[in-house]
Amino acid sequence: MSRRYENAHRIAALDPERDHLEIYQISSGLDFPWDYTRALEFALFRTYCVPSISALLAATGEFRDRPQKRYDDTALLMAEMAAHGYDSPRGKESLKVVNRAHGRYAISNDDMLYVLSTFIYDPIDWLDRYGWRPLHDNERLAAFHYYSEVGKRMGIREIPPAFDAFKAFKAAYEEQHFTYSDTNRQIGEHTVDLFAGWFPPVLRPAARVGVRSLLDDRMLRAFGFEPAPRWLTAVAEASLRAKAAGERFLPPRRVSRLAHSPRNRTYPGYPDSVRISEMGPPPTPADFPAEHLRRG
Repeated sequence: MSRRYENAHRIAALDPERDHLEIYQISSGLDFPWDYTRALEFALFRTYCVPSISALLAATGEFRDRPQKRYDDTALLMAEMAAHGYDSPRGKESLKVVNRAHGRYAISNDDMLYVLSTFIYDPIDWLDRYGWRPLHDNERLAAFHYYSEVGKRMGIREIPPAFDAFKAFKAAYEEQHFTYSDTNRQIGEHTVDLFAGWFPPVLRPAARVGVRSLLDDRMLRAFGFEPAPRWLTAVAEASLRAKAAGERFLPPRRVSRLAHSPRNRTYPGYPDSVRISEMGPPPTPADFPAEHLRRG
């Protein structure tokens, strides 16, 4: 059991501001890879409760036509930044693709800030409920510093300078902007269908209800979804806590799971199956410099 907590001891000895990348890599890639993946899925799902965000996503058609590709692109690009560092060659290339995708649309700075905040606080909330060990304060602060640096490189302005201030921004934003809209429901249904599609056909109806069992009341209202039966919510939460209890007895993971997805649905064999520059939405002429266009 003492070996199981060696990463936590390592994190405790690091500085959450100076060493934020290393701490985030340990936490998300070694100690909690499955939980971070699920938490970030639901973090993105949460952003679709905002009508201005869901309306843009509905207008692009990406969720209607290519939901799995959009999901895989987002997950892998963010994982590349974490695995290699946002200032590494692969991290910079990933940021370039992310910025290219966002740059073609008129997205408000507050909407961008809000999405960034969910990447910090939703995984923390998930791990507080379902993690196999308590998070160290250094992990919480490192996540804030890590995503603050990512946000700066995405051109997001006015990022709150402290952990509690950014958390307060997130809470206030949700209080003001979480409201029902038809596009919320449309994108929400596409997302539930995406998650359910990962299961055999006979299990997909149950999976759709299971996804709803993990949504809070505010999200359910914003999507216009019926709540899952209370017993199912209790079973889902008990299952996640049982999984966490079992994980406490596993040996520490030695190989990071970040940016390693050989069974990826869009890019089987990732990272060897695709170049980062080929991910994201197809480039438009505006994405290329003029001299490139002149050369044809």
